[in-house]
This record gives sequence, C-alpha cells and structure tokens, in this order.
Amino acid sequence: MKASEIRKMSAAELDAKLLELKDELFKLRFQQAINQLDNPMRISAVKKDIARVLTVLRDVELHGKDA
Repeated sequence: MKASEIRKMSAAELDAKLLELKDELFKLRFQQAINQLDNPMRISAVKKDIARVLTVLRDVELHGKDA
C-alpha cells in the first residue's frame, strides 16, 4: 500500500485499516510459528504498512487533515 493511498483515507478508515493490518500480522506470525508461511517477506511488508498508517494518523493528529 502506498503512502499516497493512505493519505487519502479518513481517520475512521485509517483506524479500520490499522486493525485489519494488525490482525493480518497476527495471522502471519501464527502461520510462521507452525511452519505454514508461504511468503515470509509479507511480514515485513505488513509491518511497514502499519508504520505508514500510524505515521499518517499522527500527522493528522498534529496538523489536521489539510496538512
């Protein structure tokens, strides 16, 4: 997911996306623990997406949606 796509989302959509990504990360870690993970690089990609969402949420919190 690109940062430009994330910046277009509202705060409620960002919160929902954050919960979805955290759930996906939990499931990926569980799959890794039982050796059924197909693509181990997906874990780092999801972590980066979570960081992007949190960064945009913080930016909106500090500067408002117009920033």
